[in-house]
Amino acid sequence: MPAGGSATAAVVAVAAALLEKAAKLSAAHWAGAAGAGERANALRLQAEELLEEDAQAYMDFVEAMRAAKGMMGEARDRAITPAHSKTVDVPLAIVRSGAEVVEIAAALAAHGNPNLRADAVVAATLAAAAADAGTGLMAVNLSGAQSDPRLTEARRLATGAGRKAGSLKT
Repeated sequence: MPAGGSATAAVVAVAAALLEKAAKLSAAHWAGAAGAGERANALRLQAEELLEEDAQAYMDFVEAMRAAKGMMGEARDRAITPAHSKTVDVPLAIVRSGAEVVEIAAALAAHGNPNLRADAVVAATLAAAAADAGTGLMAVNLSGAQSDPRLTEARRLATGAGRKAGSLKT
């Protein structure tokens, strides 16, 4: 059963796929196109894996909560903490991937086939939105720990990705 993180991972995968196409058709325009395409491919595959990992993390957390029903204190924490941590770590990996997709999109928009610049801009916009959404999910999952360094990192990455994607639209 997919959750919000799975949806953000799917968006990153679609954005990376757009960049794979743009890179493939940019080889004559930019020497770095092949490398950008290879990295976009790797990020697409990673995002597809994260889609499944997020769904599993959600199910594992639900199961841990059920198993911990009636437990108190350290016993409850030991039962829930590993599963809860995955509900933060997986979205963080999605945010990182989304931010990297934005970087590749910016490079392709600047150096790639000018006929595919719009695809690169769309990819950046989608990936930045996914990074922002993933950060929001992390904030919810860390409701009692807003100073968690993982959330700080995600916020920094999502903000940077959003700025970079926005700058491509002008």
